[in-house]
Amino acid sequence: MKKPRDAAVSMFLNTLTPKFYVALTGTSSLISGLILIFEWWYFRKYGTSFIEQVSVSHLRPLLGGVDSSTPSNSNSTNGEADSSRQSVSECKVWRNPLNLFRGAEYNRYTWVTGREPLTYYDMNLSAQDHQTFFTCDSDHLRPADAIMQKAWRERNPQARISAAHEALELEDCATAYILLAEEEATTIMEAERLFKQALKAGESCYRRSQQLQHHGTQYEAQHRRDTNVLVYIKRRLAMCSRKLGRTREAVKMMRDLMKEFPLLSMFNIHENLLESLLELQNYADVQAVLAKYDDISLPKSATICYTAALLKARAVSDKFSPEAASRRGLSTAEMNAVEAIHRAVEFNPHVPKYLLEMKSLILPPEHILKRGDSEAIAYAFFHLQHWKRVEGALNLLHCTWEGTFRMIPYPLEKGHLFYPYPICTETADRELLPTVFHEVSVYPKKELPFFILFTAGLCSFTAMLALLTHQFPELMGVFAKAFLSTLFAPLNFIMEKVESILPSSLWHQLTRI
Repeated sequence: MKKPRDAAVSMFLNTLTPKFYVALTGTSSLISGLILIFEWWYFRKYGTSFIEQVSVSHLRPLLGGVDSSTPSNSNSTNGEADSSRQSVSECKVWRNPLNLFRGAEYNRYTWVTGREPLTYYDMNLSAQDHQTFFTCDSDHLRPADAIMQKAWRERNPQARISAAHEALELEDCATAYILLAEEEATTIMEAERLFKQALKAGESCYRRSQQLQHHGTQYEAQHRRDTNVLVYIKRRLAMCSRKLGRTREAVKMMRDLMKEFPLLSMFNIHENLLESLLELQNYADVQAVLAKYDDISLPKSATICYTAALLKARAVSDKFSPEAASRRGLSTAEMNAVEAIHRAVEFNPHVPKYLLEMKSLILPPEHILKRGDSEAIAYAFFHLQHWKRVEGALNLLHCTWEGTFRMIPYPLEKGHLFYPYPICTETADRELLPTVFHEVSVYPKKELPFFILFTAGLCSFTAMLALLTHQFPELMGVFAKAFLSTLFAPLNFIMEKVESILPSSLWHQLTRI
């Protein structure tokens, strides 16, 4: 019985001509190409694979699975989307509200590692900020201020420090104390001592200029400068208290400062307040601050968006299970948490990798680019501990953050809840971050679905086979026979075993059937 079957297989293979192989491979290549073109067109138009979508939507329910994807509630966010899609200034660099101290923190890092955590571009922006906030046209009237005006323009740190000491020899100068606290002090306690001295000098100048501010434009500019100096000193003193563990004192100082100077929003003191309240685990007050600053008309930040997501995740994360959610679907609270995470990830897609420790952190720069890698580093550097403190929050983030990119197939052309992701972000981040030892994160590009890659490979393979068969028909015929023989070898082995086990009469009856 074995010989007739082998003879039939051999006869079938011998009757196949090279034209058959060319036609077979050509047809396969054509079909694969058509599938590839259709898949690519569908992916470009709808942002997903047609085969993958059909498999998930129709085959998975038949196999007992439940699609746990959460449709976005677009009706509740139309107002925010319409408002935030307005024309905005792209790639504007902002002062980091939580920037570290140069002498007590950045320089200590340099001493230990030998690496420079700040770029020249970042430090140059800081120098421009100092000249804007701490100087005015009337500085030449006071010798100490005139010296400090030159000091802020110095590139050499030692020259700046020497100029500050020179100014202090003439009189108590608030900006001189600021420079020494920022750059010369090697500990936070020493910086706090210098800032307290700066506070005394700054309050004296502020009261004096406040009385004279209406006497002319020169006095008005001087009062504006003294106001900036006083706000800066009080904010840095609050940050010193936070770093030294006196968090409640820091919260009180920040609240008082925001009440005293409500219009100076450029310092973003509310972000310092949010971080301190999270450290105290005072989530009710955190929600109250968010209710005031997470507004349509106000600019967003990673701190605002991710803190809002953390609070909503906190309500469900301790009991969240992806397996249970896939079986029963998401509850209303879980859906709200997932939508908040998607909103945060759309605003800044670089943060999750730092929070999930998929990418190593570095010291945050003194300036950040909103929605960029620099902002993600600055946020994760201070807020990672708060996410870890909420049980299950990072697990919920890990399970849901990548779903954001399914809702935004073309983030550089069209956004969902925010305006499209700025194209120039990567270039600006490379100027702000030390690329020598840090790989700048770029917008997560949407990977091609598996089926598009598979059909592309299949199309290329069959086209190559068709070409080889046309050029070398005899050789490809030998390869085809060898391949088919190898392919059928296990089947022949199984048939032989079955023939040896079953009685010949039974096998004869089965073959007749």
